[in-house]
Amino acid sequence: MTGSLMMRQSVLGPNMASLAPIPDEAVEHGEVFTRQWVVDLILDLAGYQPDLDLASLAAIEPACGTGAFLGPMVARLSASCRKYGRSLSEAANAIRAFDLLARNVGISRRLAETVLLNDGWPSEDATAAAKAWVQQGDYLLEFCEDETVDFVLGNPPYIRPEDVPRDRMTAYRAACPAMVGRADVYVGFFEVGLRSLKRGGVLGFICADRWMRNQYGRQLRQLISCSYSVDATITMHDVDAFEEPVSAYPAISILRRAEQGKAVVADTNASFGSGDTAAILAWIRQDTAPPVTTDRYEIARLPYWFTGSDSWPAGSPARLAVIEDLNNRFPLLEDEATGTRVGIGVATGADSIFVTTSAEVEADRLLPLSIVKDTLSGTLSWSGHFLVNPWDTSGRLVDLDAHPRLRAYFGKHATDLKKRHVVGKQPTNWYRTIDKVDHSLTGRAKLLLPDMKLTIHPVLDEGHLYPHHNLYYIVSDAWDLRVLGGLLLSAVAQAFIEAYAVRMRGGTLRFQAQYLRRIRVPRFETISERDRALLSDAFDRRDSAAATTIAARIYGIDQNLLA
Repeated sequence: MTGSLMMRQSVLGPNMASLAPIPDEAVEHGEVFTRQWVVDLILDLAGYQPDLDLASLAAIEPACGTGAFLGPMVARLSASCRKYGRSLSEAANAIRAFDLLARNVGISRRLAETVLLNDGWPSEDATAAAKAWVQQGDYLLEFCEDETVDFVLGNPPYIRPEDVPRDRMTAYRAACPAMVGRADVYVGFFEVGLRSLKRGGVLGFICADRWMRNQYGRQLRQLISCSYSVDATITMHDVDAFEEPVSAYPAISILRRAEQGKAVVADTNASFGSGDTAAILAWIRQDTAPPVTTDRYEIARLPYWFTGSDSWPAGSPARLAVIEDLNNRFPLLEDEATGTRVGIGVATGADSIFVTTSAEVEADRLLPLSIVKDTLSGTLSWSGHFLVNPWDTSGRLVDLDAHPRLRAYFGKHATDLKKRHVVGKQPTNWYRTIDKVDHSLTGRAKLLLPDMKLTIHPVLDEGHLYPHHNLYYIVSDAWDLRVLGGLLLSAVAQAFIEAYAVRMRGGTLRFQAQYLRRIRVPRFETISERDRALLSDAFDRRDSAAATTIAARIYGIDQNLLA
């Protein structure tokens, strides 16, 4: 491990008592209780089985809630103690479960005690074991034991950073360097859990999988790439995995402190359920089993996992194999060698002031602006919007005294403009937009892509308008942009976006620059004149099916794998 990922500070000590408690409503908001069959599947995948001497091993449930994981873990530990002739006192350190809420601690202790009593253990022993195993505490701040644990198992809480008191969030970030940006608290649970594992130890979580693709997950991905292996991921976005409906985009992750080997990848649909788990587990136990596709799930083994901090792709095993093949054979869309660049349009910090269809300013201060509405038909149709432009061609703010009408216009809105964060330490620049304007972009041909869409939607601007910040653009020195637009209109480009991008509710994709840059494309000069003409024609006709057929031939793949 290198850099900040290697550093871990203890935040225990006298200041702990001064930390503001997390409001119960925030913690409860983070509670999402897992169905029994999903818990059993995770425990089986992680290898937490009664045929092991579990009393001699250490298992952590970092956020036990009311015991969805704890109950089955105790039942398995009890069965193991019977098998190996262990007393409960010998298993006093076999489970450590944490929860912030005293209410949950009480419920979980009673549950553990009940499981033991039902299995015939003496009441006094059951009570003592339950009390020893379940503790009230903040796992992220109070558990700092590295490389001491065999299993970390559970469903970490989903708590957004803004729902955590500032002092506690500061402590979390100090304890968990991978919690960068707008990382949800569950990222910290992954980090602390992984660091606690012995060599060969396993973490098994069901959790939102956005950390695999979002920027805030980059440090966690790097940590895993450096020191851990991905044994299995099972995507369960549409599965009824929890006791109540949630929009959590869950996936099961089985991670191990070991060298990376083959990785099991499964993708499920809404029909996947408890009746499928036995078949899944049986398939995994056969190391040479071929990929399986049913009407409920697909499962396969990849010979690798993805390295570094870049986003991990998602999708069916077959789709992932296609993506990795293309990653190995073709260069990235953004490429200095071809002068191909992905960017985003101008952010103003006050669209109601800077974006207009008519403003009483000098004519040279109105920059024709393209907005998402202009691209909806697939052909650029300007709606007559302008940017009230405070920048000159050299990238400096214009002198308002030299532009009296602009000065008067901004003056009317000065109070609102000066409140913006972008003004910051340069109050004299109160009339700036967040982004500078690159005047050379207006007259340059570019492909425009709306930032949110169900499917990829490239639209050509031949060099007339400046893009608004809800539009991404692609410019290139080497590409005929109609040919490139045809490639981007195809299911090949869509497959890359679906693999890397975050989905919003309703399936809408975020077409951010970081995801567009991950698209692989052939060299323009390797495409035949005939295929260039066909792609250009498909782009002009907005025929994605034709574009897909041509693109699949150029990429040398079976287009059925893109379905």
